[in-house]
Amino acid sequence: MNRSLPPLTGRGELIQDAVQLVAAYPKTALTVDCVIFGFEENELKVLLIRSDLQAYKGLWTLLGDVVNESEDLNEAAYRVLRERTGLNDIFLEQVQSFSAPGRHPGGRVTTVAYYSLINVRHHKLRKLDNEVHWHNLESIEAMGFDHKDILDVCHQRLQRRVQEHPLGFNLLPDKFSLRELQNLYEAILDIKLDRRNFRKKFFSMDFLIDTEEYEVDVPHRPGKLYKFNFQKYQRNQKKWFGIDF
Repeated sequence: MNRSLPPLTGRGELIQDAVQLVAAYPKTALTVDCVIFGFEENELKVLLIRSDLQAYKGLWTLLGDVVNESEDLNEAAYRVLRERTGLNDIFLEQVQSFSAPGRHPGGRVTTVAYYSLINVRHHKLRKLDNEVHWHNLESIEAMGFDHKDILDVCHQRLQRRVQEHPLGFNLLPDKFSLRELQNLYEAILDIKLDRRNFRKKFFSMDFLIDTEEYEVDVPHRPGKLYKFNFQKYQRNQKKWFGIDF
């Protein structure tokens, strides 16, 4: 039995001093970690920062910080992103918490992970302190703390989401070829897709608009250019069950 905690009250007995009660709780630091995925040149990348902790010297980590007492989790996540990169126009989605007792060498720390997906060319980093860099996802091996586990979980979430919702289209130009579209999904899902089956699935959704234009200045046979019909998707999203590769 943990004798540092006050005894439980009997049925119907109210706790009078909430401050005293909370003061008796075990102390656990709360942090947020941001997994920012980027798409550039047909590669899925992630934004990392070099660890400033001696225990993880030379290793890369996610962008994160302690949650201040005056802010909620979402506020802390956006603050981390703003202070580390200068970016303030990115949507972050909360994934899950990571609370293994030994995940931090300094003591008990629970973190809540967030992720986002952006087009690297459209979101230029405004701050480069502490060696913040984009890394090809496939090249990442060891990381500080349990951040490789967090990265893997967030990548799995992204892979599910990109099949449930057409969020990947936000990474493409306004007009794109089916080759570019397939390259995007192959990079995120980390699989090789059958060209004919891929196109058949997307045409069956009936959300692509044929612009009657073709690619120019490409090293291969120019392909048709399409646009995604976001308005039609908004009207029919409740009936759409995603796309399964």
